[in-house]
Amino acid sequence: MITEVLKDAEQRMAKAIEALHKNLGSVRTGRANPALVDRVLVEYYGAPTPLNQLAGISAPESRTILIQPYDASSIGAIEKALRQSEQSFNPSNDGKVIRIAIPPLTEERRKQMVKIVHSNVEDGKVAIRNIRRDAISSVRDLLSAKEISEDDERKAGTELDSLTKKYTDEADKVGKTKEQEVLEV
Repeated sequence: MITEVLKDAEQRMAKAIEALHKNLGSVRTGRANPALVDRVLVEYYGAPTPLNQLAGISAPESRTILIQPYDASSIGAIEKALRQSEQSFNPSNDGKVIRIAIPPLTEERRKQMVKIVHSNVEDGKVAIRNIRRDAISSVRDLLSAKEISEDDERKAGTELDSLTKKYTDEADKVGKTKEQEVLEV
């Protein structure tokens, strides 16, 4: 019973770290990264479609993102979506591919990006703590149903605390790494 609750909590915490990695991937650093355009939705035949489903995305150089649409007729829609995205890119096309030049970040913009990183890390830690709270609630339900003893409850609480610490430390580590990437000139 308790092992199932702990396993479930650990799997969910690992998924929270995965989500944090994905969220931080879209935070801009000094170099080009295809993940920067992953969240861009393109209006394609009347439906918002993720850019990565409409085109191949690569970063051939450290300051350029190359987008190769599978359908050449979608170039205009892709360019429009890139201009309207939260990153406000300025794409250029040659009729077959779209290039996005990534300018270096200013010091002020780097500080803004670091704040976004910290916010994402804190959101990840909150998610981990919420998972811990849910697991503790499940363990208490088992205790009230007399399926486990009070000693088992305390032991499960201790294990959940150590799991929570492990994953919040992992979130901090991921955040520090991303922060260093952002501040790197």
